[in-house]
Amino acid sequence: MRLVLASSSPRRQDLLARIGASPDRLAAPDIDETPRKDESPRAYVVRLAREKALAVSREAGEIVLAGDTTVAVGRRILGKPEDEADLRRMLALLSGRRHHCYSGVCVVDGEGRARVRHSDTVVAFKRLSDAEIDRYVASGEGMGKAGGYAIQGLAEAFVRHLSGSHSGVVGLPVFETRALLEASGYRFA
Repeated sequence: MRLVLASSSPRRQDLLARIGASPDRLAAPDIDETPRKDESPRAYVVRLAREKALAVSREAGEIVLAGDTTVAVGRRILGKPEDEADLRRMLALLSGRRHHCYSGVCVVDGEGRARVRHSDTVVAFKRLSDAEIDRYVASGEGMGKAGGYAIQGLAEAFVRHLSGSHSGVVGLPVFETRALLEASGYRFA
């Protein structure tokens, strides 16, 4: 089976390499990622992972893998910051508190059957000073990242506690991904 990764994320490619999987091609789908009214964060990432996987054309002998990750405080979904002010707002909201990082993954097998799993990781940030927030915003690292931070980068120093899947926070829960790929007939290197 050939593997199609429905993403152009280098982080997802790196995480796949950790489990011996290598995409044969990349196909980043263009879908509307707007949360639906009253949609829970978990339902949101599961829906987006499924929609991304199904939006990619699949040829004979191919399986498609897609994922989506979001950060949530309560039921409030924190997407990617729109600008530096939005990033500051997110970091201030996360400062000194626990939040959830939900990651959904979907594999469409060779017969067109979609399988979906998710991970829920609890992350607790230390209390951030204004200077720490300023430095992080100035680094540019949080732009383009769900919740405004990259746990695999400078923001790892903010994490006081983590319970769940570190790889899920990075962008693809490798345990769940491997299980779905195996169930879909993918042969690992």
